[in-house]
Amino acid sequence: MRSTLSQIFTEYGCSVLGAPLRYIPCTGRCRLLVIAGIHGEEPETTFLLSRVLRAFEKPFESVAFVLCANPDGMTLGTRGNANGVDLNRNFPTDNWSKDPVKVRSVLEAPRDTSLSAGAAPGSEPETAALVSLVQKLAPETVLSMHAPIACVDAPVRTALVDSLCEAFGVPWQPDIGYPTPGSLGTWCKQQKSPECITLELPRMSLEALFDRYALSFAEWLKNV
Repeated sequence: MRSTLSQIFTEYGCSVLGAPLRYIPCTGRCRLLVIAGIHGEEPETTFLLSRVLRAFEKPFESVAFVLCANPDGMTLGTRGNANGVDLNRNFPTDNWSKDPVKVRSVLEAPRDTSLSAGAAPGSEPETAALVSLVQKLAPETVLSMHAPIACVDAPVRTALVDSLCEAFGVPWQPDIGYPTPGSLGTWCKQQKSPECITLELPRMSLEALFDRYALSFAEWLKNV
């Protein structure tokens, strides 16, 4: 996808500030949907995925990609979208909560910043559009990329989960260790399908991420 990446994007919605929401479709039945950039202050997810995809000249047969699910947040450098909503707490789940979402600037800091979970489940255009995209593509698995906890978070340790742990040299965790009402993972679980796997990248510079994981991530995508 070195020179054709921008030509194969397909729009699936629009952000609060009017930025197009785009994904890279696959040529056949979608078995895996990889999503980066749900949190705007985790740009390393978009960076690594984008750099890895440049190694491929053609779209994948069964893997589709969302390079940035929260373009407004990425542009503003904020975790939430332009409405101050944490998109990963805004999915229409049975346990969605209107309570403020407490977040921290770095792992060692206290949770001293509050974000909204939205006015209602699925209230944000980015969330609603992503839900529609998942339902349209009907993938078997969603891989949601985050940072910087350095683990693979999945309720079941499948062969796919183990292969991802091996590719990134991070441990498997059955859960992230705290409640996540309204998250993409919870929504997928309640839908019964797709399986949702969360990849938490380690905390390191963009160059180090690329240097350490680009080849193994590309190989994983080829073999998945």
